[in-house]
Amino acid sequence: MEIEKIHLLATDIKNNIGKIIIGKSQTIDFMLAALISGGHILLEDTPGTGKTMLAKSLAKSITADFSRIQFTPDLLPSDITGLNIYNQKEQEFTFIPGPIFTNILLADEINRATPRTQSSLLECMEERQVTVDGDTRILNKPFLVIATQNPIETAGTFSLPEAQMDRFMMQLSMGTPSKDEELAIMDRFIANNPLEQIEAVCSAEDIVNMQSAICNVHVHPTLRKYIADIIHATRSNSSISSGVSPRGTLALLKASQAYAAINGRSYVIPEDIKALAIPVLAHRIVSYTSLSQTAGKENIINDIVSQIPVPTEEWDK
Repeated sequence: MEIEKIHLLATDIKNNIGKIIIGKSQTIDFMLAALISGGHILLEDTPGTGKTMLAKSLAKSITADFSRIQFTPDLLPSDITGLNIYNQKEQEFTFIPGPIFTNILLADEINRATPRTQSSLLECMEERQVTVDGDTRILNKPFLVIATQNPIETAGTFSLPEAQMDRFMMQLSMGTPSKDEELAIMDRFIANNPLEQIEAVCSAEDIVNMQSAICNVHVHPTLRKYIADIIHATRSNSSISSGVSPRGTLALLKASQAYAAINGRSYVIPEDIKALAIPVLAHRIVSYTSLSQTAGKENIINDIVSQIPVPTEEWDK
């Protein structure tokens, strides 16, 4: 697939989501970059800011299977993955697939479930497969998890373990709208729910083709070194007890390629990497001073990026 085709499809999806979501242009761009690069997304914000609406808008813009799981403290791992049930008529066990067998999974309020249930997503997010009672089943392509969570300070929530946080390519926040955006939201939703009106503008096959095509987006060797400099700076920073893993390195690389493609370029520029550093890296670090505070981690990553010299080259060569 040509870069121009990726750019046009991404623009169609973005415009479709824009029929529902007011503003948040950069957040939508980041979501599309994660989708096209095969990464998962964690949306963290206070209740009522539109996290679930954004996830549903993306899902409805693509002709693909969609499942939603409402995470609660009594949710079991088998409620997600499925289970084997004995069929008395056939005298054998029959596998009943869970909602994980889909293309786009909305894990709503993921941090309201217990750590045991949260861990049932680890294998499928990393390896795109599910193992139940020793049998491994491959998930369909594309497979995307969009998880929402309320801030950990909210009552009745469980902190996501580091292993699971590291499997999310990006952590994004909706934020509160401006006064003008608030008025536009009321105007848009006063008569009906526009989410019921939108139709798909892209197929699951298109997403798979885009995921394959972004591998051809050029990343100059100097920019690869720039990424490595940022990553290693997180491992030697005095405010960080645990820096970014190699998985995070590859996530920043792939996300930068996808971000360049949706902006119509066949090559990555430093601005792509700088824009993606916080959403891709901040949730992966463990800070001495802000163990669970997102804002504190974002400030640390921002300081690191600002201190590393930005290289200058002809990036398309």
